[in-house]
Amino acid sequence: MSLYGLAKGLIRTFGVFWRLRAYGKKNVPMSGPLIVACNHISNLDPPLLGACCPRRISYMAKKELFEIPVLGPLITAVGAYPVDRQGSARAAIKRSVEILRGGGCVGIFPEGGRNVHGDKEPQTGVALLASLANAPVVPACIIGSAHAGRLGEIKVVFGKPMSLPADRKATREDLAKFTDDVMGAIWALRESIDGNSQG
Repeated sequence: MSLYGLAKGLIRTFGVFWRLRAYGKKNVPMSGPLIVACNHISNLDPPLLGACCPRRISYMAKKELFEIPVLGPLITAVGAYPVDRQGSARAAIKRSVEILRGGGCVGIFPEGGRNVHGDKEPQTGVALLASLANAPVVPACIIGSAHAGRLGEIKVVFGKPMSLPADRKATREDLAKFTDDVMGAIWALRESIDGNSQG
């Protein structure tokens, strides 16, 4: 078993304490390039999303994490790669496009960091990557991870894939609108999931 598979299994096992539930997994295409775009309210969100998604997810993570002993080598081993949030993100974008064009899956938090209070403006990186790699985007929403310390219920829900217009090159306006549409879909998932199991 790979380290990624082992980590995923451990998180699912410990997820029993949080009554971790995943919904809408049938909405995730099992092959081809894919971006999973999710809200971000806790440091636990990346491993929780990865544990619940039927595809292996590669994440960009802030470069400072790779400088921490043990953690840096560990997240590298499970497919994470650094992004300089204070400088140029060009290298991270290039790596993301390489993964997507190779048929892989990339996880993105469009708000650019934890957004506990919902006051951060989403960035257009998810739309840019979708355009550069011609990849669909599956919106996802995590509910309850901000209160994981209280062992409350955590839900992860995946929505239906979304795509930019395929018949022309995306404009700046297209990217901005698509970003808004993706975030709208993420929040709509939060409203629709309670009491509804989608697989």
